[in-house]
Amino acid sequence: MEPVTHALASLALGRAGVNRMTRLATPMLLISGLAADLDWLSVFRGARAFLRDHRAVTHSLAGAAVIALATAGVFWALGRKHPSAPVQFVRALLVCGAGAAGHLLLDLGNSYGVMLLWPFRAKWYAWDLLAPIDPWVLILLLLGLLLPGLFRLVSEEIGARPKARGAQRGAIVALVLVAGYVGARWMLHDRALEALNSRIYNGQTPLAVGAFPAGASPFTWSGIVETDSAVEELPVSLGPGSAFDPDLARTHFKPEASPALESARNSALAREFLQFARFPKASVEKTSDGYRVELRDLRFASGLGRGGMVAIIELNPQAQVIHEELRLGTDRKR
Repeated sequence: MEPVTHALASLALGRAGVNRMTRLATPMLLISGLAADLDWLSVFRGARAFLRDHRAVTHSLAGAAVIALATAGVFWALGRKHPSAPVQFVRALLVCGAGAAGHLLLDLGNSYGVMLLWPFRAKWYAWDLLAPIDPWVLILLLLGLLLPGLFRLVSEEIGARPKARGAQRGAIVALVLVAGYVGARWMLHDRALEALNSRIYNGQTPLAVGAFPAGASPFTWSGIVETDSAVEELPVSLGPGSAFDPDLARTHFKPEASPALESARNSALAREFLQFARFPKASVEKTSDGYRVELRDLRFASGLGRGGMVAIIELNPQAQVIHEELRLGTDRKR
């Protein structure tokens, strides 16, 4: 998720009652709830560093524990400078742990995923439930944080007595509604997967399927189906009166096996990319000085500016790798 959602979620956690655990709880939640996204800085070291580091170390359970410990340690040290109002380390650690855990939960919800068990297991985990920017999550959190203040102003204006703990109740309601919304999307996601698995595609049964958020509506999904010979992209609509039509699929046929493709797949860049990609699409092009192989992940191929990437491997006529390059946010050949 983007930083605004993470910040709002941290503020909602604080108002819901976590900020009562210790002094300075709100800044603790904000810092621990946003710190994991410092891995975006890896983009300045190049596309391959971004592929390796983004959503990996800082988005693992181990990384979240380090973030919580470090943030709690900083605030505990600051609290020692004010003996009259110290910060208890254990309470600070619990608050920072809540912020870091909330960040992981939100990022688990979208399609990019996180390397949750790093460094013990190099596997990506993703629930495919939420878009990177989900308007409904943003709206629910904003309303839960802003409406109590608005109601308080109105009550004071008309001379009524504001309700006690209105801000806390608003935050709790917002978090409960977000959890309910995610739960509803989970059930709809399962329905989308069932629909994708229930059909035959060009005479072939699915080997793997995926359903990913498409737009703001929880009833609209982008489906991807892998078969023996192709990868299919198709819309999945679950709204009232909608019908699932596999004939609407866009077919990407898998390239025939060749020495160039095999050599490219065994390159260092391809191994890194294919560890991340869940629905890879390969294309092989004969060039004047050999071959050009491009690898994409169909989860992001239609939106390269929003997390998409293409791995390019160039080979000589003997199918030996002579150049490797990973590009972010572009779909242009050069």
